[in-house]
Amino acid sequence: MKNFIPFNKPYITEFDSKFINNFSQNISSLAGDGSCTKDVHTWLEEYCECKKALMTHSCTAALEMASILMDIKDGDEVIMPSYTFVSTANAIVLRGGIPRFVDIRLDTLNIDENLIERAINKKTRAIVPVHYAGVSCEMDKINKIANENNLFVLEDAAQGVMSNYKGKPLGSLGHFAAFSFHETKNIISGEGGALIINDQSFVERAEIIREKGTNRSLFIRGEVDKYSWCDIGSSYLPSDIIAAFLLNQLKISKDITSKRLAIWRNYHNLIEPLEKLGLLKRPTIPKGCNHNGHIYYVLVEKEKRNYIIKKMRESNIEVTSHYVPLHSSEAGVKYSKTSGLLKNTIKCANSIIRLPIWIGIKYHQQEQIVKCLENLLRI
Repeated sequence: MKNFIPFNKPYITEFDSKFINNFSQNISSLAGDGSCTKDVHTWLEEYCECKKALMTHSCTAALEMASILMDIKDGDEVIMPSYTFVSTANAIVLRGGIPRFVDIRLDTLNIDENLIERAINKKTRAIVPVHYAGVSCEMDKINKIANENNLFVLEDAAQGVMSNYKGKPLGSLGHFAAFSFHETKNIISGEGGALIINDQSFVERAEIIREKGTNRSLFIRGEVDKYSWCDIGSSYLPSDIIAAFLLNQLKISKDITSKRLAIWRNYHNLIEPLEKLGLLKRPTIPKGCNHNGHIYYVLVEKEKRNYIIKKMRESNIEVTSHYVPLHSSEAGVKYSKTSGLLKNTIKCANSIIRLPIWIGIKYHQQEQIVKCLENLLRI
């Protein structure tokens, strides 16, 4: 479509293509845990300074593995925001656990750390902070609460690769973390994810769970003379060709992040006058949080939101809303519990508009997007 501005375009460089071509000409194995997967693990372990990184076929898989490692059982409760992707909750529900939803902050759309303690009870096992848009939750307070109540912390850092909190990478701040490399993210492999483990005592079991419940990893390293079934698990490994693509993206991740942040800042500057006029609200980045430019969103009056999205799409600008709060969904009503009224969650879900952000979008296109938004807000 002529002059159409899509919401997202996967960032695929010429070097990505050359890298994959070279890989395909020197194939030793396409199965999981080949040389490229091992190199991805090394990169992530150095980046996060974690005990172990394990690539998975999705962030969903990483969250499910973490739920097994936390030994979530029937009736166990896990505190998380309702404003998140369904995988955050599904990973808990699949183990028989119960998501306990807590409201979010209006400034970051992250879980409100000041509401967590009142949601804790004798059944609570873990807290899952979701770093929305790659902006960190208030992890010092969350970890303090977790430590005082003997709870696990699982970072849902699906959107958080190359972001940090007080100088520490997202993913390095909890017992576990999950990354996404889906094509809608900044650093991509089409599909793909990773489980980050920051506690050495869980490493061996994580390898077993990832290998269908077998100790195959120990066998490959020569630590046992044959491998067998020894725990629950599933097939969470991606193909090595996915890892090959991801490896190249990780190598240029600083450049990717720099380019996305430049686009994010362009929006922020262009939209500042509209916020001063009270027409919308821009994202807030708290002190100590360095984000990765993953999402640019604005919050508008809920009565105008759907109209604006419709009219912008009619103008060939693909904008979108985001999550339907999980507590209000059919499965959420069936499988979860809430703590409080979640007023901020409902307000943000009804007023958010996400703007196109991808490497390659031109400044004049951003101006066009903001001008269209402004015109509709003034009606």
